[in-house]
Amino acid sequence: MKIMLPADSKMQSKAFTYGVATASFQIEGAADSRLPCIWDTFCATPGKIRDGSNGEQACEHVKLWRDDIDLIESLGVDAYRLSISWPRVLHKDGSLNDQGVKFYIDLLDELNRRGIKPFVTLYHWDLPQHIEDKGGWLNRETAYLFADYTDKITQAFGDRVYSYATFNEPFCSSYLGYEIGIHAPGLAKKSYGRQSAHHLLLAHGLAMKVLQKNSPHSKNGIVLNFTPCYSATDSADDVQAASKADQYFNQWYIKPLFDRCYPEIINDFEPEDVPVIEEGDFDIIAQPIDFLGINFYTRAVYKADAVTGFAQIDMVDNPKTDIGWEVYPQSFTDLLTSLHALYPLPPIYITENGAAMADKLIDGKVDDQDRLAYYDAHLNAVNNAIELGVNVVGYFAWSLMDNFEWAEGYLKRFGIVYVDYDTQKRTLKSSAYAYKDLLANRK
Repeated sequence: MKIMLPADSKMQSKAFTYGVATASFQIEGAADSRLPCIWDTFCATPGKIRDGSNGEQACEHVKLWRDDIDLIESLGVDAYRLSISWPRVLHKDGSLNDQGVKFYIDLLDELNRRGIKPFVTLYHWDLPQHIEDKGGWLNRETAYLFADYTDKITQAFGDRVYSYATFNEPFCSSYLGYEIGIHAPGLAKKSYGRQSAHHLLLAHGLAMKVLQKNSPHSKNGIVLNFTPCYSATDSADDVQAASKADQYFNQWYIKPLFDRCYPEIINDFEPEDVPVIEEGDFDIIAQPIDFLGINFYTRAVYKADAVTGFAQIDMVDNPKTDIGWEVYPQSFTDLLTSLHALYPLPPIYITENGAAMADKLIDGKVDDQDRLAYYDAHLNAVNNAIELGVNVVGYFAWSLMDNFEWAEGYLKRFGIVYVDYDTQKRTLKSSAYAYKDLLANRK
Protein backbone atom coordinates (compact mmCIF):
# COMPACT_ATOMS: atom_id res chain seq x y z
CA MET A 1 0.00 0.00 0.00
CA LYS A 2 1.08 3.58 -0.69
CA ILE A 3 0.04 6.96 0.68
CA MET A 4 -2.01 8.46 -2.14
CA LEU A 5 -2.88 12.16 -2.28
CA PRO A 6 -4.66 13.88 -5.17
CA ALA A 7 -2.23 14.82 -7.95
CA ASP A 8 -3.08 18.52 -7.65
CA SER A 9 -2.88 18.61 -3.83
CA LYS A 10 -0.87 21.43 -2.24
CA MET A 11 0.57 18.67 -0.06
CA GLN A 12 2.27 17.25 -3.17
CA SER A 13 4.39 20.39 -3.44
CA LYS A 14 7.90 20.79 -2.06
CA ALA A 15 6.66 24.05 -0.53
CA PHE A 16 4.68 21.94 1.96
CA THR A 17 6.82 20.98 4.97
CA TYR A 18 7.01 17.34 6.03
CA GLY A 19 8.74 16.13 9.15
CA VAL A 20 8.95 13.64 11.98
CA ALA A 21 8.61 14.40 15.68
CA THR A 22 9.99 13.23 19.03
CA ALA A 23 10.18 14.48 22.63
CA SER A 24 13.14 14.65 25.00
CA PHE A 25 12.00 12.44 27.90
CA GLN A 26 10.58 9.84 25.54
CA ILE A 27 13.80 9.15 23.61
CA GLU A 28 16.89 10.69 25.21
CA GLY A 29 17.79 8.47 28.16
CA ALA A 30 21.03 9.68 29.84
CA ALA A 31 19.10 10.55 32.98
CA ASP A 32 22.36 10.73 34.94
CA SER A 33 23.48 13.82 33.00
CA ARG A 34 20.47 15.99 33.84
CA LEU A 35 18.43 17.03 36.85
CA PRO A 36 15.47 14.88 37.92
CA CYS A 37 12.11 15.85 36.42
CA ILE A 38 8.51 15.20 37.41
CA TRP A 39 8.35 12.16 35.14
CA ASP A 40 11.30 10.53 36.93
CA THR A 41 9.39 10.92 40.19
CA PHE A 42 6.14 9.70 38.63
CA CYS A 43 7.85 6.63 37.13
CA ALA A 44 9.34 5.80 40.54
CA THR A 45 5.85 5.79 42.10
CA PRO A 46 4.47 2.22 42.12
CA GLY A 47 1.44 1.67 39.90
CA LYS A 48 1.76 4.85 37.83
CA ILE A 49 3.41 3.37 34.69
CA ARG A 50 1.67 0.32 33.22
CA ASP A 51 4.79 -1.76 32.70
CA GLY A 52 6.69 -0.31 35.67
CA SER A 53 9.31 1.22 33.37
CA ASN A 54 10.96 4.64 33.25
CA GLY A 55 12.79 7.04 30.93
CA GLU A 56 16.30 6.49 32.26
CA GLN A 57 17.37 4.61 29.13
CA ALA A 58 14.51 5.15 26.61
CA CYS A 59 15.98 5.10 23.08
CA GLU A 60 19.45 6.25 24.21
CA HIS A 61 19.18 9.17 21.80
CA VAL A 62 21.77 11.23 23.69
CA LYS A 63 24.26 8.48 22.86
CA LEU A 64 22.93 7.57 19.40
CA TRP A 65 21.87 10.98 18.09
CA ARG A 66 24.21 10.95 15.10
CA ASP A 67 22.80 7.64 13.93
CA ASP A 68 19.30 8.99 14.49
CA ILE A 69 20.01 12.02 12.30
CA ASP A 70 21.23 9.63 9.60
CA LEU A 71 17.87 7.88 9.97
CA ILE A 72 15.93 11.16 9.77
CA GLU A 73 17.88 12.24 6.69
CA SER A 74 17.25 8.88 5.02
CA LEU A 75 13.49 9.53 5.16
CA GLY A 76 13.87 12.67 3.04
CA VAL A 77 12.00 14.92 5.48
CA ASP A 78 12.24 18.69 5.42
CA ALA A 79 12.13 19.16 9.18
CA TYR A 80 12.63 17.49 12.55
CA ARG A 81 10.55 18.41 15.58
CA LEU A 82 12.35 17.83 18.88
CA SER A 83 11.97 19.12 22.41
CA ILE A 84 14.51 20.56 24.83
CA SER A 85 14.83 19.00 28.26
CA TRP A 86 14.67 21.91 30.70
CA PRO A 87 16.41 19.81 33.40
CA ARG A 88 19.22 18.96 30.94
CA VAL A 89 20.09 22.55 30.02
CA LEU A 90 19.73 24.47 33.31
CA HIS A 91 21.28 23.82 36.71
CA LYS A 92 19.20 24.11 39.86
CA ASP A 93 20.42 27.70 40.36
CA GLY A 94 19.14 28.63 36.89
CA SER A 95 22.56 28.81 35.22
CA LEU A 96 23.20 27.03 31.93
CA ASN A 97 24.41 23.44 32.02
CA ASP A 98 27.15 23.65 29.38
CA GLN A 99 27.18 19.89 28.72
CA GLY A 100 23.43 19.77 28.12
CA VAL A 101 23.45 22.89 25.97
CA LYS A 102 26.32 21.51 23.88
CA PHE A 103 24.34 18.33 23.16
CA TYR A 104 21.53 20.34 21.60
CA ILE A 105 23.82 22.80 19.79
CA ASP A 106 25.71 19.91 18.19
CA LEU A 107 22.37 18.35 17.20
CA LEU A 108 21.02 21.61 15.76
CA ASP A 109 24.25 22.30 13.86
CA GLU A 110 24.16 18.83 12.28
CA LEU A 111 20.48 19.18 11.30
CA ASN A 112 21.21 22.54 9.67
CA ARG A 113 24.30 21.15 7.92
CA ARG A 114 22.07 18.53 6.31
CA GLY A 115 19.33 20.99 5.38
CA ILE A 116 16.80 19.65 7.92
CA LYS A 117 14.87 22.47 9.60
CA PRO A 118 14.88 22.23 13.41
CA PHE A 119 11.45 22.75 14.98
CA VAL A 120 12.15 23.10 18.70
CA THR A 121 9.59 22.65 21.47
CA LEU A 122 10.71 24.32 24.68
CA TYR A 123 8.45 22.31 27.00
CA HIS A 124 7.22 18.78 26.41
CA TRP A 125 6.12 17.92 29.98
CA ASP A 126 9.45 17.31 31.74
CA LEU A 127 9.34 20.01 34.45
CA PRO A 128 12.41 19.97 36.73
CA GLN A 129 11.38 18.28 39.99
CA HIS A 130 12.85 21.04 42.15
CA ILE A 131 10.39 23.49 40.53
CA GLU A 132 7.49 21.10 41.13
CA ASP A 133 8.60 20.93 44.78
CA LYS A 134 7.75 24.63 44.99
CA GLY A 135 4.29 24.16 43.48
CA GLY A 136 5.09 23.52 39.82
CA TRP A 137 2.44 24.86 37.47
CA LEU A 138 0.18 25.69 40.42
CA ASN A 139 2.72 28.35 41.36
CA ARG A 140 2.47 31.50 39.26
CA GLU A 141 6.22 32.01 39.68
CA THR A 142 6.85 28.97 37.45
CA ALA A 143 5.56 30.96 34.47
CA TYR A 144 8.34 33.49 35.06
CA LEU A 145 10.93 30.74 35.55
CA PHE A 146 9.86 29.36 32.17
CA ALA A 147 10.35 32.78 30.56
CA ASP A 148 13.84 32.93 32.12
CA TYR A 149 14.65 29.44 30.78
CA THR A 150 13.39 30.53 27.35
CA ASP A 151 15.58 33.62 27.49
CA LYS A 152 18.73 31.71 28.36
CA ILE A 153 18.31 28.81 25.96
CA THR A 154 17.30 30.94 22.96
CA GLN A 155 20.33 33.16 23.48
CA ALA A 156 22.52 30.06 23.66
CA PHE A 157 21.02 28.61 20.47
CA GLY A 158 21.37 31.83 18.49
CA ASP A 159 20.05 31.56 14.94
CA ARG A 160 20.15 27.74 14.74
CA VAL A 161 16.40 27.14 15.20
CA TYR A 162 13.88 27.43 12.37
CA SER A 163 10.83 27.36 14.63
CA TYR A 164 10.10 27.49 18.37
CA ALA A 165 6.98 26.18 20.08
CA THR A 166 6.64 27.32 23.68
CA PHE A 167 4.55 24.34 24.84
CA ASN A 168 3.40 20.97 23.65
CA GLU A 169 -0.18 20.17 24.66
CA PRO A 170 -0.82 22.23 27.80
CA PHE A 171 -4.07 20.22 28.09
CA CYS A 172 -2.03 17.13 28.96
CA SER A 173 0.16 18.93 31.48
CA SER A 174 -2.79 20.54 33.24
CA TYR A 175 -5.72 18.14 32.87
CA LEU A 176 -3.88 14.80 32.87
CA GLY A 177 -1.18 15.91 35.30
CA TYR A 178 -2.95 18.17 37.80
CA GLU A 179 -6.69 17.51 37.38
CA ILE A 180 -7.09 13.73 37.05
CA GLY A 181 -3.57 12.63 37.97
CA ILE A 182 -2.82 10.00 35.32
CA HIS A 183 0.29 11.93 34.20
CA ALA A 184 3.05 13.55 36.23
CA PRO A 185 2.96 15.09 38.78
CA GLY A 186 -0.09 12.95 39.56
CA LEU A 187 -2.27 15.50 41.36
CA ALA A 188 -6.03 15.22 41.04
CA LYS A 189 -8.24 18.22 41.73
CA LYS A 190 -10.39 20.26 39.36
CA SER A 191 -9.11 23.58 40.66
CA TYR A 192 -5.52 22.37 40.17
CA GLY A 193 -6.23 21.53 36.53
CA ARG A 194 -7.73 24.92 35.74
CA GLN A 195 -5.12 26.94 37.66
CA SER A 196 -2.18 25.07 36.14
CA ALA A 197 -3.67 25.59 32.68
CA HIS A 198 -3.83 29.33 33.29
CA HIS A 199 -0.20 29.46 34.43
CA LEU A 200 0.90 27.39 31.41
CA LEU A 201 -0.84 29.81 29.06
CA LEU A 202 0.61 32.77 30.97
CA ALA A 203 4.07 31.21 30.61
CA HIS A 204 3.43 30.83 26.87
CA GLY A 205 2.64 34.54 26.55
CA LEU A 206 5.67 35.59 28.59
CA ALA A 207 7.91 33.31 26.52
CA MET A 208 6.50 34.65 23.25
CA LYS A 209 7.68 38.12 24.28
CA VAL A 210 11.16 36.68 24.90
CA LEU A 211 11.14 34.89 21.53
CA GLN A 212 10.09 38.09 19.75
CA LYS A 213 13.18 39.75 21.27
CA ASN A 214 15.77 36.95 21.09
CA SER A 215 14.67 35.03 18.00
CA PRO A 216 12.60 37.34 15.80
CA HIS A 217 13.42 35.48 12.59
CA SER A 218 12.22 32.04 13.71
CA LYS A 219 8.60 30.96 13.41
CA ASN A 220 7.31 31.13 16.98
CA GLY A 221 4.07 29.69 18.33
CA ILE A 222 2.47 26.99 20.47
CA VAL A 223 1.31 23.40 19.97
CA LEU A 224 -2.20 22.44 21.13
CA ASN A 225 -3.87 19.06 20.98
CA PHE A 226 -7.52 18.67 20.06
CA THR A 227 -9.98 15.81 20.44
CA PRO A 228 -13.11 16.93 18.57
CA CYS A 229 -16.32 16.40 20.53
CA TYR A 230 -19.39 14.86 18.88
CA SER A 231 -22.86 14.33 20.34
CA ALA A 232 -24.12 10.76 20.72
CA THR A 233 -27.52 11.77 19.29
CA ASP A 234 -29.15 14.84 17.78
CA SER A 235 -31.04 15.54 21.02
CA ALA A 236 -30.61 19.05 22.41
CA ASP A 237 -29.19 17.66 25.66
CA ASP A 238 -26.52 15.59 23.92
CA VAL A 239 -25.60 18.43 21.56
CA GLN A 240 -25.18 20.73 24.57
CA ALA A 241 -23.12 18.06 26.35
CA ALA A 242 -20.72 17.81 23.39
CA SER A 243 -20.45 21.61 23.27
CA LYS A 244 -19.58 21.79 26.97
CA ALA A 245 -17.00 19.03 26.62
CA ASP A 246 -15.46 20.86 23.66
CA GLN A 247 -15.21 24.06 25.70
CA TYR A 248 -13.68 22.21 28.64
CA PHE A 249 -11.12 20.07 26.81
CA ASN A 250 -10.39 21.96 23.58
CA GLN A 251 -11.47 25.60 23.49
CA TRP A 252 -10.09 26.25 27.01
CA TYR A 253 -6.57 26.28 25.58
CA ILE A 254 -7.10 28.15 22.32
CA LYS A 255 -9.78 30.74 23.07
CA PRO A 256 -7.54 32.82 25.39
CA LEU A 257 -4.92 33.04 22.64
CA PHE A 258 -7.29 34.83 20.27
CA ASP A 259 -10.32 36.03 22.27
CA ARG A 260 -8.59 36.99 25.55
CA CYS A 261 -11.02 34.99 27.70
CA TYR A 262 -11.97 31.46 28.71
CA PRO A 263 -15.03 29.69 27.26
CA GLU A 264 -18.49 30.21 28.75
CA ILE A 265 -18.27 26.95 30.68
CA ILE A 266 -16.20 28.83 33.27
CA ASN A 267 -19.52 30.31 34.43
CA ASP A 268 -20.65 26.80 35.45
CA PHE A 269 -17.73 26.33 37.85
CA GLU A 270 -17.94 26.33 41.62
CA PRO A 271 -16.13 29.43 42.94
CA GLU A 272 -13.22 27.38 44.29
CA ASP A 273 -12.56 25.90 40.82
CA VAL A 274 -12.27 29.22 38.98
CA PRO A 275 -8.58 29.99 38.36
CA VAL A 276 -7.00 33.10 39.83
CA ILE A 277 -6.52 35.47 36.89
CA GLU A 278 -4.63 38.71 37.42
CA GLU A 279 -5.29 41.92 35.53
CA GLY A 280 -3.47 41.95 32.21
CA ASP A 281 -2.99 38.18 32.05
CA PHE A 282 -5.07 37.74 28.91
CA ASP A 283 -3.12 40.49 27.15
CA ILE A 284 0.08 38.57 27.89
CA ILE A 285 -1.44 35.23 26.80
CA ALA A 286 -2.75 36.66 23.52
CA GLN A 287 0.68 37.56 22.10
CA PRO A 288 0.75 37.29 18.30
CA ILE A 289 1.94 33.87 17.10
CA ASP A 290 3.57 33.02 13.79
CA PHE A 291 2.00 29.58 13.63
CA LEU A 292 -0.34 27.26 15.49
CA GLY A 293 0.73 23.65 15.95
CA ILE A 294 -2.15 21.18 16.01
CA ASN A 295 -1.84 17.63 17.33
CA PHE A 296 -4.61 15.22 16.41
CA TYR A 297 -5.20 11.52 17.04
CA THR A 298 -8.90 10.77 17.55
CA ARG A 299 -12.35 12.12 18.40
CA ALA A 300 -14.66 11.71 21.42
CA VAL A 301 -18.44 11.19 21.55
CA TYR A 302 -20.55 12.54 24.42
CA LYS A 303 -23.99 12.19 25.91
CA ALA A 304 -25.67 14.34 28.54
CA ASP A 305 -25.00 13.46 32.16
CA ALA A 306 -27.08 14.80 35.07
CA VAL A 307 -24.09 14.98 37.43
CA THR A 308 -21.13 16.06 35.27
CA GLY A 309 -22.97 17.66 32.35
CA PHE A 310 -21.25 15.44 29.79
CA ALA A 311 -20.07 11.83 29.68
CA GLN A 312 -17.92 10.21 27.02
CA ILE A 313 -19.26 7.04 25.45
CA ASP A 314 -17.19 4.23 23.97
CA MET A 315 -17.67 3.73 20.23
CA VAL A 316 -17.43 -0.03 20.73
CA ASP A 317 -18.00 -1.18 17.15
CA ASN A 318 -15.68 1.29 15.41
CA PRO A 319 -12.04 0.57 14.46
CA LYS A 320 -9.47 1.51 17.09
CA THR A 321 -5.71 1.75 17.43
CA ASP A 322 -3.69 -0.35 19.86
CA ILE A 323 -4.07 2.33 22.54
CA GLY A 324 -7.86 2.16 22.21
CA TRP A 325 -8.42 5.38 20.27
CA GLU A 326 -11.13 5.37 17.62
CA VAL A 327 -9.99 5.80 14.01
CA TYR A 328 -12.26 8.48 12.54
CA PRO A 329 -10.41 10.59 9.92
CA GLN A 330 -13.39 12.81 9.08
CA SER A 331 -13.07 14.44 12.50
CA PHE A 332 -9.61 15.70 11.50
CA THR A 333 -11.14 17.66 8.61
CA ASP A 334 -14.01 18.78 10.84
CA LEU A 335 -11.57 20.00 13.50
CA LEU A 336 -9.46 22.05 11.11
CA THR A 337 -12.43 23.66 9.35
CA SER A 338 -14.18 24.47 12.66
CA LEU A 339 -11.09 26.15 14.15
CA HIS A 340 -10.62 28.05 10.89
CA ALA A 341 -14.20 29.32 11.21
CA LEU A 342 -13.85 30.27 14.89
CA TYR A 343 -10.50 32.05 15.05
CA PRO A 344 -8.19 34.28 12.96
CA LEU A 345 -5.59 31.54 12.72
CA PRO A 346 -1.99 31.97 11.60
CA PRO A 347 -0.51 29.27 9.35
CA ILE A 348 -1.03 25.79 10.81
CA TYR A 349 1.44 22.95 11.19
CA ILE A 350 0.10 19.51 12.01
CA THR A 351 2.78 18.93 14.63
CA GLU A 352 1.66 15.40 15.61
CA ASN A 353 -0.50 12.77 13.99
CA GLY A 354 -0.08 9.03 14.09
CA ALA A 355 -1.22 5.74 15.56
CA ALA A 356 -0.14 3.13 18.08
CA MET A 357 -0.37 -0.31 16.51
CA ALA A 358 0.56 -3.79 17.75
CA ASP A 359 3.71 -4.06 15.62
CA LYS A 360 5.52 -7.33 15.10
CA LEU A 361 9.13 -7.60 13.94
CA ILE A 362 9.20 -10.65 11.65
CA ASP A 363 12.31 -11.62 9.67
CA GLY A 364 13.75 -8.16 10.23
CA LYS A 365 10.66 -6.35 8.91
CA VAL A 366 7.62 -4.59 10.37
CA ASP A 367 4.74 -4.58 7.89
CA ASP A 368 2.45 -2.10 9.65
CA GLN A 369 -0.31 -1.84 7.03
CA ASP A 370 -2.76 -0.68 9.72
CA ARG A 371 -0.62 2.37 10.53
CA LEU A 372 0.00 2.99 6.84
CA ALA A 373 -3.77 3.02 6.25
CA TYR A 374 -4.15 5.46 9.16
CA TYR A 375 -1.57 7.84 7.65
CA ASP A 376 -3.13 7.64 4.21
CA ALA A 377 -6.60 8.46 5.53
CA HIS A 378 -5.43 11.28 7.80
CA LEU A 379 -3.14 12.95 5.29
CA ASN A 380 -6.11 12.99 2.92
CA ALA A 381 -8.27 14.45 5.71
CA VAL A 382 -5.74 17.30 6.02
CA ASN A 383 -5.81 17.76 2.26
CA ASN A 384 -9.63 17.99 2.37
CA ALA A 385 -9.36 20.78 4.96
CA ILE A 386 -6.83 22.63 2.80
CA GLU A 387 -9.23 22.42 -0.13
CA LEU A 388 -11.89 23.96 2.12
CA GLY A 389 -9.63 26.96 2.77
CA VAL A 390 -7.63 26.02 5.87
CA ASN A 391 -4.03 27.23 5.72
CA VAL A 392 -2.09 24.09 6.68
CA VAL A 393 1.55 24.43 5.67
CA GLY A 394 3.20 21.36 7.19
CA TYR A 395 2.74 17.90 8.68
CA PHE A 396 4.83 15.94 11.20
CA ALA A 397 4.40 12.22 11.72
CA TRP A 398 4.29 11.07 15.34
CA SER A 399 6.58 9.53 15.96
CA LEU A 400 9.97 9.08 14.35
CA MET A 401 10.53 5.98 16.46
CA ASP A 402 8.93 3.84 19.13
CA ASN A 403 9.63 5.33 22.54
CA PHE A 404 8.56 5.74 26.17
CA GLU A 405 4.83 6.33 25.83
CA TRP A 406 4.27 8.08 29.19
CA ALA A 407 1.84 6.21 31.47
CA GLU A 408 1.83 3.28 29.01
CA GLY A 409 5.58 2.79 29.38
CA TYR A 410 7.03 0.85 26.44
CA LEU A 411 3.86 -1.13 25.75
CA LYS A 412 2.56 1.07 22.89
CA ARG A 413 4.45 1.73 19.67
CA PHE A 414 3.75 4.93 17.71
CA GLY A 415 6.95 4.98 15.63
CA ILE A 416 7.38 4.66 11.90
CA VAL A 417 10.72 3.18 12.98
CA TYR A 418 10.75 0.08 15.19
CA VAL A 419 13.04 0.12 18.24
CA ASP A 420 14.32 -3.05 19.87
CA TYR A 421 14.81 -1.72 23.41
CA ASP A 422 17.29 -4.48 24.33
CA THR A 423 19.69 -3.81 21.45
CA GLN A 424 18.55 -0.26 20.46
CA LYS A 425 18.45 -1.45 16.85
CA ARG A 426 16.23 0.75 14.67
CA THR A 427 14.20 -0.83 11.84
CA LEU A 428 12.17 1.16 9.32
CA LYS A 429 8.55 -0.03 9.18
CA SER A 430 6.45 -0.20 6.02
CA SER A 431 4.88 3.13 7.05
CA ALA A 432 8.34 4.76 7.04
CA TYR A 433 9.02 3.54 3.50
CA ALA A 434 5.60 4.79 2.36
CA TYR A 435 6.18 8.19 3.99
CA LYS A 436 9.61 8.40 2.39
CA ASP A 437 8.09 7.53 -0.99
CA LEU A 438 5.43 10.23 -0.64
CA LEU A 439 8.05 12.86 0.12
CA ALA A 440 10.41 11.77 -2.65
CA ASN A 441 7.73 12.11 -5.32
CA ARG A 442 6.72 15.71 -4.62
CA LYS A 443 6.90 18.20 -7.45
